[in-house]
Amino acid sequence: MVSNETAIKGRKYSSWRQNTEPPCEVALSSALEQDMQRLDEELWISGSKLKDIVKRFREELEEGLQKEGQNISMNVTWVHSLPRGDETGEYLTLDLGGTNLRVCKVTLHGASSTSPSTKSSLDQEKYSIPDSLKTGTADDLWTYIAEKLADFVKSKGLDREYTTQNPMPLGFTFSYPATQDRIDHAILQTWTKGFDIKGVEGEDVASQLREKMEERNLPVELVCVINDTVGAMIASAYNDPETIIGAIFGTGCNAAYMSSISKIKKLPPPQNDPRLRTKAENGQAKIDKSDEKMAINCEYGAFDNARKILPLTKYDETIDAESPRPGEQAFEKLSAGLYLGEIFRLILVDLQARGLIFSSASTSSSPLHTPYILDTGDLSAIENDVSPDLNTIRTTLKQKLNLNATRQEAEVARAIAQMVATRGARLCACGIAAICGMEGISKGHVAADGSVANKHPSFKQRWATALGEVLGWRERGEGVGDREDPIVITSAEDGSGVGCAIIAAMEMARRKEKS
Repeated sequence: MVSNETAIKGRKYSSWRQNTEPPCEVALSSALEQDMQRLDEELWISGSKLKDIVKRFREELEEGLQKEGQNISMNVTWVHSLPRGDETGEYLTLDLGGTNLRVCKVTLHGASSTSPSTKSSLDQEKYSIPDSLKTGTADDLWTYIAEKLADFVKSKGLDREYTTQNPMPLGFTFSYPATQDRIDHAILQTWTKGFDIKGVEGEDVASQLREKMEERNLPVELVCVINDTVGAMIASAYNDPETIIGAIFGTGCNAAYMSSISKIKKLPPPQNDPRLRTKAENGQAKIDKSDEKMAINCEYGAFDNARKILPLTKYDETIDAESPRPGEQAFEKLSAGLYLGEIFRLILVDLQARGLIFSSASTSSSPLHTPYILDTGDLSAIENDVSPDLNTIRTTLKQKLNLNATRQEAEVARAIAQMVATRGARLCACGIAAICGMEGISKGHVAADGSVANKHPSFKQRWATALGEVLGWRERGEGVGDREDPIVITSAEDGSGVGCAIIAAMEMARRKEKS
């Protein structure tokens, strides 16, 4: 068994076998043995390499704060603070996802609640988005959303509580790349998640939605448009004041954090921009201090699109070349859940094509040759099978790929799954480390959501180990087994529902202060 201490000090081994947990003990052919050693060397990212990646990561983050149009966009959100935790009230939220539209009535109980689990309550409905809508028109989309919102308002009796003169505040979680000139405005840059709706890209989605709501005289007011990563950070901070960053480690990867306004050079000086002013004092607008904050939605899946630092394998090159947008989202394609199973599959395809494993499998009919047939859950099942006969691995390979694996092939599959997942987890630590270095953050909680963070049992430990290597916890005698790490992952709260409502509450309070 390999100790964390040994791994952190450089992982210098004579064989790839010692790097797996548990160690692989089956005999392999000379050619397969050499290939496994090659894979281990290509997929392992050392502590020194991590530090180089973090240095470049920080440079790209800072470039995104300097001006628009940079590789990492560092989108300004106009969310000016973390919540105090005492926000209260009733709010509507809309969450436009890739599969469903969710409409929620969120009640914030604030400091009156005796438990974090009861600080908010939620009443919601989910509506399946028709496939035809995803490639339709802007009018079709916003008509559909307004109709479902109207149905919800009526079914919950909200049309009897609110009027167009006294509307219910509405927050909109729109988790697609968008730029914002203010918090209740968002211009769609490009559709993702399979959407290709005409007439929306380059337009203000808030304005388009408002038009349809006004046609129906809905007693609601759209007060904020947010990204789910920002929402996760805010929702988590509402219950946990130690929250420092909101992160997504799932199908994609991203993070949000509170930046000092003085570091966001692409913003005009506060005295020249009324959007950066706070409440009135004696009739005069108070200017934000240089240490005041602004939530930044990094959108850092695009890190290193220029390919200056990330160590790419031939499998990574294939994924990029065959993706809908080659050359984009370089970091995401190495670390996010959407791609981990595909990297693993491509490695198996390569080894099988050279007759090293699964030599009896058909090269034309096996699902092994079906792109993206494996997901993070499959990798987790394969990696974590410690049964004597590795039956879980064999069952997974049979059910998903129609492969009858020998004990040797099951061992090889488990080792490769570990290599791929470990690289992904160590890379995921880099963006967080870069943010912490840039903002001088030394402790706190990273509120993480997504399938990789929440469903892969080894992710958090690997992520913490890598983060400790970069930030020097071991040198200080902290973390990774000694005691609780200075920076730890926690499970993110409902960002697109509760988080959106909290931001709406904060915005309403901000408006009241400025009036």
